[in-house]
Amino acid sequence: MRKIILSLTLLVVTFATTTSCREKTTETKTVIREVEAKSTDDDGILERAAKKVDERVNDEIDEEIDRIGDDD
Repeated sequence: MRKIILSLTLLVVTFATTTSCREKTTETKTVIREVEAKSTDDDGILERAAKKVDERVNDEIDEEIDRIGDDD
């Protein structure tokens, strides 16, 4: 019985060490995709953000002017 357990243990250890050391071959592909920029503006992000803020402020000013009405 002892010889069977010893031989099974040796077999498992041998199998585990040989299979874990094998190199696994995996194929990798490199995909290169060209993407065009959405914006061709020369402005930076701060300038674009400032333009959006200016538009919103102008819209609010126009709404306020319309709400107040025409005094003439």
